[in-house]
Amino acid sequence: MAVETIEHDFKRKVCEKVRLYPEGVDRYRVFTPFMFEDGDHLAVVLKRENERWVLSDEGNTYMHLTYDLDERDLRQGTRDKIIANALSAFSIDDRDGELVAKIPDDQYGDALYSFVQALLRIADVSYLSRERVRSTFLQDFNGFVQSKVSGTRLKLGWYDPERDPEGNYVVDCRIDSPRKPLFVFALQNDDRVQTATITLLQFERWGIDCHSVGVFEEQELVNRKVLARFSDVCEKQFSNLASNRDRISKYVTDLLGNGASAE
Repeated sequence: MAVETIEHDFKRKVCEKVRLYPEGVDRYRVFTPFMFEDGDHLAVVLKRENERWVLSDEGNTYMHLTYDLDERDLRQGTRDKIIANALSAFSIDDRDGELVAKIPDDQYGDALYSFVQALLRIADVSYLSRERVRSTFLQDFNGFVQSKVSGTRLKLGWYDPERDPEGNYVVDCRIDSPRKPLFVFALQNDDRVQTATITLLQFERWGIDCHSVGVFEEQELVNRKVLARFSDVCEKQFSNLASNRDRISKYVTDLLGNGASAE
């Protein structure tokens, strides 16, 4: 099919503003009016592969999302489900980060329409509501600690069964170490920070000797007075999970004893 005919089909099925610009042999940049949240346009390329035409984002969509998200977070929890559903619904192949759609039976316009819809749906992971984000943060946190610490050392949702049989003072993650346990709190809002502060104060009253760590979703969003009270009782803090994974892992490994592996 001639390129002019393909462009006409794109305009007819998708939008009159679609344009094709050549970028070499059998390769065209597809300009559309569709954009990410920050105003950048979706990246779409029409190219020939093995005697057939395909649409590709050439890895741009995932790269764009990692401006604000850790790449590993795209592959787990709620975000991973959103992406997987979009790929399945629109028959998109994920080739190590490059999203590709084959064009069946000269259905160029239909293929571009589906491809754009898939990219926009995947981009929606950056639009998650605060409730969905909190859910994803906890999933990311749990997945991270479980990947770094063996099951025999790790206890999620721990409380002292002797002093607190009803579980009023809960630690998100307890990690046993040779000297004293490490209590890690996942902190996504002011209420969680206040609860963690009260829990640590109660442990002080009970004489529980421990290391304590707070891992925030976004520390700068926490009320300054709430954060100040928590800082008085917590030994170590990390402002967010995404950019501190390596630091958290090293901190935990060092506490477990002379650089020994956490696993």
